[in-house]
Amino acid sequence: MRLTKFEHAALLLEDSGKKLFVDPGSFTSPLTDTANTAAVVITHEHADHWTPEQLNRILDLNPEVPIFAPAGVAAAAGDFDVTVVSNGDTVEAGPFTLRFFGEKHAVIHSSIPIVDNVGVLINDELYYGGDSFTIPEGVDVDLLAVPAGAPWLKIAESIDYVLAVKPKRSFTTHEMVLARAGKDMANGRVKWATEQGGGEFIALEPGDSLDI
Repeated sequence: MRLTKFEHAALLLEDSGKKLFVDPGSFTSPLTDTANTAAVVITHEHADHWTPEQLNRILDLNPEVPIFAPAGVAAAAGDFDVTVVSNGDTVEAGPFTLRFFGEKHAVIHSSIPIVDNVGVLINDELYYGGDSFTIPEGVDVDLLAVPAGAPWLKIAESIDYVLAVKPKRSFTTHEMVLARAGKDMANGRVKWATEQGGGEFIALEPGDSLDI
């Protein structure tokens, strides 16, 4: 399985000639080469994690592709056929096994509603929590996508998250709100936390790929 990181929170997984897109949102460049998509996962309803335009770029070439997301996305994306998933669900989509964890987005502020959010474990290898620090209980995580910058986090929380999960490998995501200096600082902190558990940090930039 191959991972390609896009800008901000979007990921592409490829396996056996099929693609899985995760959270293609407004901070991500328009998607191209979307043929042979087996599924789309959207962790929550905020625009930096999905837009109608990004979904339509996938659906134009894959009109029957399933979209897996929590109930809040199904309500927000009423023009799309969304299959609702929640904590504890497991689904198969082509070569991809998707296990879902968690229920809610991290708190941004008391004045802002907390929306539905699910984390996803892909083929028992890559875990991506969306906008949450939900820990996939009972899972030995091979590769962890670690949020690095957002209105809902401080870097201490990201560090504690990595220390708790103890992934074998990690990389940062959700970082388009950071300047270059901020990205480098976050990478350094996540690298340190990953190494405390004996893991390896991989500094992926948008467009970089990694074989899992």
